[in-house]
Amino acid sequence: MAGTLTARTVESLKKAGLPGMTGDGAGLYFKVGKTGGASWIFRYKIAGKSREMGLGAYPAVSLADARTLAADARKLSAVGKDPLAARDAEREAHREAQRLREAKRMPFSKLAADFMAAHGASWSDKWRQGWLRKLELYAFPHVGMLPADEIETEHVLRVLQPIWSGKTRTADEVRGQIEQVLDAAKARGLRSGENPARWRGHLENLLSKAEKKKARQRQHFPAMKWQDVPVLMAKLAEIGAPASVAARLLILTGARSHMVRFAAWSEFDMEAGVWSLPAERMKTRQAFAIPLAPEVCELLSRLPRIEDSPYLFPGQGKTGVMHANAVRNLLHGLGHEHTTRHGFRSSFRDWASERTHYPREVCELALAHDERGQTEAAYSRSDFLEKRRALMADWAKFITTPPAANVIQGDFKRA
Repeated sequence: MAGTLTARTVESLKKAGLPGMTGDGAGLYFKVGKTGGASWIFRYKIAGKSREMGLGAYPAVSLADARTLAADARKLSAVGKDPLAARDAEREAHREAQRLREAKRMPFSKLAADFMAAHGASWSDKWRQGWLRKLELYAFPHVGMLPADEIETEHVLRVLQPIWSGKTRTADEVRGQIEQVLDAAKARGLRSGENPARWRGHLENLLSKAEKKKARQRQHFPAMKWQDVPVLMAKLAEIGAPASVAARLLILTGARSHMVRFAAWSEFDMEAGVWSLPAERMKTRQAFAIPLAPEVCELLSRLPRIEDSPYLFPGQGKTGVMHANAVRNLLHGLGHEHTTRHGFRSSFRDWASERTHYPREVCELALAHDERGQTEAAYSRSDFLEKRRALMADWAKFITTPPAANVIQGDFKRA
């Protein structure tokens, strides 16, 4: 669009240095400021309101450039779009693209630190230190400086192969950590494709499964005999402390200690009888539902809710929940120095094997263990919730029945 200004006129106005605005037509103005600086202004109306949009400084933006920019802005305003808002959105999109490009260059070590910062609040200090230390020892030397989207299977194998035979359990924990960090990176748009640290259908074809199985078998937690659990439950029922309720919840549900410590009221649906744990609260990083026996619902119905705390078992420390050793100290005080909290999962599993006929996969899933292969799992998508509900109800009935009355509890039950 032809205007009234010429390049010579614009230059003369700039040299004169007189503050003011000179129109070129169709909303375009040449402005000389009080300090002598010159720039281009586009005036327009949107929704009946007058607005001004800077098009850049002169002489960096010439008259011809200013007319082109004004024409583009004019087209937007003609169809009811605000040129300023459109430009701001475009600039923000450009900045976001730049941030994403920079983030994609973020090294794995920084991504791991970000993951721990996001999820580590619910971890114990010991677990948090050990989680990072394992990566520092075994993963960072190989992948620490690599961006997430550059890490491939060969890199993961470089981390795992040197320690797979001699330190299989540690190696598998490191593998799981790498998988978690890369999954988080994918969720942030920092990588795409399959996770190279995935075990099922991937690394299980490249690393010895026998070694992994042996490593699992080597782990041992001192466990109470299942026949003795009802006696302990009776003792715990006589104690009103929160740690006692936490201990009974742990034993009744087969949950891990940290699952109970950080249990939140929002996770429980008493009417449906389900405890729903989000993925970030699970060791497997997969959401999990625990069916609640009537005894559990009754136990929790008597547990008072503490104002301003979302947790069942609030505490005074920085975590906001009861001390990590509260249940252990209670058990020790009752004379069970050699019984671990985790060991009650073994007590439950032994009882299920010896005194019931529930299928193995149901018993394993009750402990959040899914040992089905990838193909089997693809065809069997059920989490066996109702079968697990029946199993956990039988377990709850057994351990809450007075020991003397449990002589009839040994009969096998069929799922």
